[in-house]
Amino acid sequence: MLNASLLSIIEEAGVAVLTLTEGLEKDEFLASRLTRAETQRQLKIMGESAANLPPQTQALLAEVDWSGWQRVAQRLGASGDAEQEALWFAVRSLVPATLMWLRVYRTNQPEVFECKPISDPGGARP
Repeated sequence: MLNASLLSIIEEAGVAVLTLTEGLEKDEFLASRLTRAETQRQLKIMGESAANLPPQTQALLAEVDWSGWQRVAQRLGASGDAEQEALWFAVRSLVPATLMWLRVYRTNQPEVFECKPISDPGGARP
């Protein structure tokens, strides 16, 4: 159930990033304080959710650039050029690629995305 929730959060935040930045060029994006701030917030949500996915789940979804998310998350707190480059890389490369691979995996491995209740080993329910 944790996997499904975290993957859903990643997808929703990714769609928000694409919506916020649609049609913007790099200079326009970096000059827009409100859009940049909300995009950064959504990217942090994606990065934190990616970091909280169990390693086994990340291994099942190996085409997603999990290490790229870790690097972007580290740079989002930086200042200046490093943060700007991380933001733009995430907006134009990492987010679209992540969403594409999650769609592929949702089709090929739907069980990873399913919300299943944790079963009681004793079989009893209260």
